Amino acid sequence: MMILLYIFIGIAVIQLAYYLGVFGQFAFAKAQKITPKRIPISVIVCAKNEEENVANFIPLLAEQNYPDFEIVLIDDASGDNTLEIFEQFEKQYSNVRLVKVENNEAFWGNKKYALTLGIKAAKKEYLLFTDADCYPTSKDWITAMSSQFTMQKTIVLGYGKYEKITNSFLNKIIRFENVLTTINYFSWAKLGQPYMGVGRNMAYKKEEFFNVNGFIDHMQIRTGDDELFINQAANGKNTTIAFTPESFSISKAKTSFSDFFNQKRRQIATANYFPIMDQLRLGIFYASQLTFVLMAAILLAFQYEWIIVLSIFLVRYIVAWTVVGFSAGKLKENDLKWWFPIVEIVLIFTQANAYFTNLFSKPIHWK
Repeated sequence: MMILLYIFIGIAVIQLAYYLGVFGQFAFAKAQKITPKRIPISVIVCAKNEEENVANFIPLLAEQNYPDFEIVLIDDASGDNTLEIFEQFEKQYSNVRLVKVENNEAFWGNKKYALTLGIKAAKKEYLLFTDADCYPTSKDWITAMSSQFTMQKTIVLGYGKYEKITNSFLNKIIRFENVLTTINYFSWAKLGQPYMGVGRNMAYKKEEFFNVNGFIDHMQIRTGDDELFINQAANGKNTTIAFTPESFSISKAKTSFSDFFNQKRRQIATANYFPIMDQLRLGIFYASQLTFVLMAAILLAFQYEWIIVLSIFLVRYIVAWTVVGFSAGKLKENDLKWWFPIVEIVLIFTQANAYFTNLFSKPIHWK
C-alpha cells in the first residue's frame, strides 16, 4: 500500500502541474480587447442535409456588422432542400457565393473535399469557418474573430458554445466537456504549442491552407478538417486565440447520451492521428485523471493514511475547481462550474469507455 500511496502522490503532482502550469495559462489570462480591423473575410459554411439549420442561421451571418466580407456556402451533395435554400440566399444576398459539390467516387462523403472546393472559391484573403448548425453570439462575431489577426498571427482559434437546455443533466455534461476541451487547446496554444481547433469557430489566412497543401496529408481520414489541419499548420508563432464574448459561436448540443458518446468516439479516433508528443500530452492528462480517482478510492476504502490521501484529494480538487471556474467565467459558462466535482467523474469514465470501445470498432463520421 505504501507504493500505491507514492504513486498516488506522483499522479496528484502531475494533475496539479497540468491545472496550474498548463490550464492556468488561459484561466488567469488577461481579458482580451477588440480592436476592429478591415481585413477582407470569407465566411465558409459547409452543409450536408442541413435544410432547417441553414434556413435559420445563414441570415444571421448575412446580418453581421462588418465592412468587407462574403459568405461561401458549400452544398456537399445534399439529398434534402439545402441546395435550394442556398440558391435562394445567393439571389437574396449580393455577398453570398455558392459552391455546389457533386458526389465524387474518389472522395465520396468526404467533407474535406467539399471544404477544399469552397476554400479555392473564396475571394477574400482571410477565411472564417463555422458549421451549418452554428450561429454567432452577436453581430460583431466577424469583427471579434478578425481583430485577433496580426502580421504574425494568421491562425485564430475561437470558442464554439453549445445551447443551454434547462433542467438537463446531459446538457450540462456535454457543455462541460466542451469547456474542458476548449481550456485544453486554448491553454496549449497560449504556451506556444497549439494542437487543434474546432470547425465551429476558427479562422486562418488562406496561405496557411496552401502552405501545407490543404488536407492532402490526411484526406483519407474522414474527420480532422479542423483538428488535424490545425495540428499540422499551427505553431507558436502563427497562432492565437479569441475569447471575447462577441467572438463565440453557438450550436445545438446532442440530446441523447448515445449521440454524445459517438461524438466522443470520433474525437478520440481523430486524436490518434496527432503526432506522438501531442498524444502523450493529452494521454498523460486523461490517464492521470482516471488513475487519480481510482487510486484515491482504493486508498480511502482501505483507510490507508486516509488523512494524507483525503488532504491530497481535496487540494487537487480545490485547485482544479478554481482553474476551471475562472476559465468557465471567461467563456461565459458560469453555471457549469458548480457541477465540476460530479460532472468530472462522469466525463472521466465516459472518456475511458469511448477509448476502449474504439479499440474494437470504428466510429461513424461525416454524413
